[in-house]
Amino acid sequence: MGAGLIPGHPDKKQPKSDPAAFIPAARYTEPTAMTHTAPTPARLSLFPVSFFSTVMGTAGLAIAWQKAHLVLGAPTEVGQWLRWLATAVWLLTALVYGLKFLTHRVAVLGEWRHPVRINFFPTISIGLLLLAIAWAEDAPGLAAPIWGLGAGLHLAFTLAIMGGWLHHTHYEIKHANPAWFIPVVGNIIVPVVGVRFAPPELSWFFFSIGLVFWLVLLTIVMYRLFFHEPLPLRLTPTLFILLAPPSVGCVAWMNLTGEVDAFARILLHTALFLALLLFSNVLRFLRVPFFLSSWAYSFPLAAVTIATLAMAGRTHSTFFSALGMILLSILSLVLGLLITRTLVAIRRGEICQPE
Repeated sequence: MGAGLIPGHPDKKQPKSDPAAFIPAARYTEPTAMTHTAPTPARLSLFPVSFFSTVMGTAGLAIAWQKAHLVLGAPTEVGQWLRWLATAVWLLTALVYGLKFLTHRVAVLGEWRHPVRINFFPTISIGLLLLAIAWAEDAPGLAAPIWGLGAGLHLAFTLAIMGGWLHHTHYEIKHANPAWFIPVVGNIIVPVVGVRFAPPELSWFFFSIGLVFWLVLLTIVMYRLFFHEPLPLRLTPTLFILLAPPSVGCVAWMNLTGEVDAFARILLHTALFLALLLFSNVLRFLRVPFFLSSWAYSFPLAAVTIATLAMAGRTHSTFFSALGMILLSILSLVLGLLITRTLVAIRRGEICQPE
């Protein structure tokens, strides 16, 4: 079992631009007859930045239950407890990764230079934005600074990562995968509560970035999926990330415009079609072993659930209410399994291991 998200199959020859080339020397050596005698890297140095995706999934579940309380009359305590859990997970993960940064900066730099792992650094800021959404209703005084920190940090990540794409020397089409949506499309999350905490133009700024470059990256990723080799097994769960942009975009658009119009419906129904497409291949996903990348199932499912419930709340549609209830049940089951399996992996020492 691995902790991070690295493309490539172990049975394939490593090309010159293989992701292993972007792992620091302290973590990667050419295999030799004496490799088995080399010291094992410190567990902390192997703690992956992708662990912040657990915050996204947990916070997404909390927000979904909060929305279900408003629309379906679900118990309010569920969303409240999940909100505290998501906050604790972010703080604990930030503490551990902060210690890694202080003591193993070469390993952190290796993740930043990695063509896939770099896209998971923005999960740090997205986690903050989701926590701001979760706390906005009951504690706006706490949510506002969290939102401001998350928005500023996410913009910095977007500029840095897109700058790397423009001036790269190592990216190839095989590196493209749905995780590339995270740094750019994460901007769409900012307006969800940004309309409360900042001038409207700022929310439109972030929304525009996410929407336009979602379409650009969607074209690139679909081209890679259609005409090149399949995703490595470890990255297969990231296909669910395709659900997130139109789902979050629908919620953000309705909050920005204050109404349900044709474009909001286009975004939601695009997300629902993608959900059908993915669920029609459910057996393929069930055969994938557990990796930390399995958390890629969580937030996208939460996003389409929240969007469906938001549409139900605005249109008072029985269909969307029933669909939202079904999606919430699936989401809760998936998150329960992911949390359980992650705790088992931690107990077995499977998380911070060399890959």
